[in-house]
Amino acid sequence: MANSKQAIKRARQNADKYKLRHAQRSVVRTAVKAVRADIDSKDKEKANESFLKAQKVLDAAASKKVIHKNAAARTKSRLSKAVKALS
Repeated sequence: MANSKQAIKRARQNADKYKLRHAQRSVVRTAVKAVRADIDSKDKEKANESFLKAQKVLDAAASKKVIHKNAAARTKSRLSKAVKALS
């Protein structure tokens, strides 16, 4: 347990930051799952639309350092490849 005022504040900040980042990571995962579901259903239009949304979500999460920028790039690349394979 934190003893100093500084350590107590830091622990509180870390807890708040964890909650925020956890929620943002959940949004990312949901967006990626939506694209994968559309790819599995072979719906090119819907997959393309959800891919564009997921791309924005991934970029936002990477810029906020919720996920690593290379992880975002890798995920976008794999999703893009899968969406292009539908045609």
